[in-house]
Amino acid sequence: MDDSRFGTRDRRGEWQPNTPLSYPPVFVWPLQPLKALRWFVFGYIWPWNLLYAAVAILVWLYATPPMETVKTFAPGWIAFILVRNAALILVFFGAFHLRLYVQRAQGTNFKFNVKWPATDSPSFMFRNQTLDNLVWTFASAVPIWTAYEAVTLWAFANGVIPTVHYADNPVWFVVLMFLVPVFRELHFYLSHRLIHWPPLYRAVHRIHHKNINPGPWSGLAMHPVEHLIYFTNVLIHWVIPSHPLHAIYTLVHLGMSPAPGHVGFDKVVVGEEQAFGTGCYDHYLHHKHFEVNYADGVFPFDKWFGTFHDGSAEAEARMKARLEARAARKRAKR
Repeated sequence: MDDSRFGTRDRRGEWQPNTPLSYPPVFVWPLQPLKALRWFVFGYIWPWNLLYAAVAILVWLYATPPMETVKTFAPGWIAFILVRNAALILVFFGAFHLRLYVQRAQGTNFKFNVKWPATDSPSFMFRNQTLDNLVWTFASAVPIWTAYEAVTLWAFANGVIPTVHYADNPVWFVVLMFLVPVFRELHFYLSHRLIHWPPLYRAVHRIHHKNINPGPWSGLAMHPVEHLIYFTNVLIHWVIPSHPLHAIYTLVHLGMSPAPGHVGFDKVVVGEEQAFGTGCYDHYLHHKHFEVNYADGVFPFDKWFGTFHDGSAEAEARMKARLEARAARKRAKR
């Protein structure tokens, strides 16, 4: 599939979609109910949130120890969850990496940065971007995810946190499944702004931002402190009445969604004339420019706070003016 129908490449070879980024039709006036409904079904639910919810349901039904088992901490069931989570990441992230970066099945079509991951850079462990990302993912992200999950399951099993069962309150049970991605985005924006605070950025978040040209394995390539902050999203289920399935859905979402979010391609080609969007352009621009697009795209936080970049030349000019004005204010204080 020829990507030139959908975008252009600048003089540096970077690919840019023809259509600038925009927010979904839920924060516009006057309200557009039909457009909002279409976005809810084909933007919010399909495809990614439906996929993560389906995986979470299967994990809960077939790959989670019984509640009687998790009442007591034991190496066996915790190790089982660790291996299960590692397998999920290996299969999901690995599928993107294998097709796009090993097989290079579509070459650089729809690839934002025409370069491939670094293989001889002092910025990364072993001088290799992919190996560096793999280490952070499996040595830090998966164990910390597993720790949060094990403690949360133990808390549910022992009645430490309030539990809601489908039979008792089916409406709230279903509504909460739809709210999990909302909680994810709210938490992500707040925690993301926190780790861009200069002291935390220098000590922690810079590890993730070494991936200026991200690939799927870059998604969970973070400092352990950042993983500790990132996975705190699951603690919402310690506060509001929930079910272990909701907590697992939150953790699956946290674990899996960074792959398409950092894949580095606007679309993945699946046939001669078919492709599906990854929805990662906004976050690619964040990795490219550092101080734009802190949110994940549903809530217009970046627009409200002046950090939105839609990929256009006008947005580039606004960003440069904002950064220059900030630099001028700093100089004036000296």
